[in-house]
Amino acid sequence: MVQIHSRVFRQDNDAPRGRILLVDDDPGLLRLLSIRLRAEGYDVEAVESASAALGALPRYRPDLVITDLRMEHMDGIGLLKEIQRQWPGLCVLLLTAHGTIPDAVEATQSGAFGFLTKPVDKQQLLDAVERAMKISGLPKTDEDWNAEIITRSPIMQECLQQARMVARSDARVLITGESGTGKELLARAIHRASDRKDKPFVAINCSAMAENLLESELFGHEKGAFTGATRSHKGLFQAAHGGTLLLDEIGDMPMRLQVKLLRVLQEQQVRPVGSTEPVKIDTRVISATHQDLNDLMIKGAFREDLYYRLNVVNIHLPPLRQRREDVPLLVDYFLEQIAAESGQERKVYSPEAVELLVAHQWPGNVRQLYNVVRQNVALSPGRVITADLVRSSLGEQASSLPSFSEARDEFTRNYLSQLLQITGGNVSQAARLAKRNRTDFYKLLARHQLNPDQFKSR
Repeated sequence: MVQIHSRVFRQDNDAPRGRILLVDDDPGLLRLLSIRLRAEGYDVEAVESASAALGALPRYRPDLVITDLRMEHMDGIGLLKEIQRQWPGLCVLLLTAHGTIPDAVEATQSGAFGFLTKPVDKQQLLDAVERAMKISGLPKTDEDWNAEIITRSPIMQECLQQARMVARSDARVLITGESGTGKELLARAIHRASDRKDKPFVAINCSAMAENLLESELFGHEKGAFTGATRSHKGLFQAAHGGTLLLDEIGDMPMRLQVKLLRVLQEQQVRPVGSTEPVKIDTRVISATHQDLNDLMIKGAFREDLYYRLNVVNIHLPPLRQRREDVPLLVDYFLEQIAAESGQERKVYSPEAVELLVAHQWPGNVRQLYNVVRQNVALSPGRVITADLVRSSLGEQASSLPSFSEARDEFTRNYLSQLLQITGGNVSQAARLAKRNRTDFYKLLARHQLNPDQFKSR
């Protein structure tokens, strides 16, 4: 298997103390607070409205939001609620005038980190920011914990934020996503961001070996436990003691071993094959799968009690077709990597070739993209990789991006279908959920050829 290394492209690599998003409709106050915070080593982005803040959040990825309470259109409490919905765990600090302190107190009871009164005292500001950073700031790691993940996609950045938060605990994580999306890379990132980073990270593919061999690899065996066991063997749970064990493709684990794994997770000890003495372990378990474990449970192929033991926190990695903005970054890195390995001149793609790569569906995700880039480099006679060569490597699957109108129509059709499914074909209720009047909603349904009767239960 090809190991794909990658990087995170950040907004600012020189902000070790964290990123702060300031929101206030007073330009003078924004400027003053920005100067104070930047002088203390923080990276700061300042915007003058809640809507601008919501637009900046997925791009800027702040560690803390400081917002005024009283603003037009959407106030600080409205922004707080929207942040809680979209970015749970992100700290919000409110700025308030003396007359609105009761509102600020109410907001803190609703989940705001705290509030500061205007005029803002410099030391109180810095103290509050420092306290907030201890909760939502960057983890204290000696290295770039997510250096193997290339992305500027808001969806992937949200996954990284979840990973960073869960890394601080020993909570078990289930990473789901299609093959080739980078599940093992994310597991390694979680390990590096955790207090276990100086201990081993061990990974095993549960679908890659026979049941008896998998049992021995995971739990170990004693000398003479079975034919060929000429010496005792420590399993991977013991090898990863103090560190992290990744159970990749956990959905393929045989049922008998699922029972044994459940007991290990419950008792925090393993019993090697052929041994009567249990061994205490301190190993964090992260599991990963491309399969639908809920479907496997319905079919009786995966234990429900084990599922809930493993799925304390679920992080779902999006397929590459949902993060197309990352394709040029990945391609650029792969070209650089291949040139360094071969010692040859770095090749480039023509603009038309890049458009084809971005538009492709990539059923094999990042792994498939890497293989295509490597093939293109090998077959390109010149320095520039042409669109014809890319089209040849993609075959009949080569496609183009939909137009804006096509994409908008597809989104609208899917959205309307979802509303009708939720309401069982009740148009009045669906229109209320969409915040449209009933007449307009009927027109939308007719335009997209959707019949409400088809969504009603028979």
